[in-house]
Amino acid sequence: MLIRHVREDGLLHMALVRDLDIPSRAAAVMHIEQLLFSHRPRHVRLQLPTADPSPASLSALARTRRLCEGLGISLTVVGPAIAAPPRPAAA
Repeated sequence: MLIRHVREDGLLHMALVRDLDIPSRAAAVMHIEQLLFSHRPRHVRLQLPTADPSPASLSALARTRRLCEGLGISLTVVGPAIAAPPRPAAA
């Protein structure tokens, strides 16, 4: 699985599970395209897996942006979720 997704109230949350390489890029784009056409969201939020995405991940993002523009869907792109730093031990 390359993409996780959740749909709620016209918003489609998608997240790349890992940074893409060239062979996985086409599969990820086809999955994104399928999600867009089947859910027809008003807004898409795409989360990238790293702060420095691979060229293949950026290519998939560019394709997603073009698809969303063509369908009239707004797109927001966010970086990876950052875990909160551990709390210091109580003295």
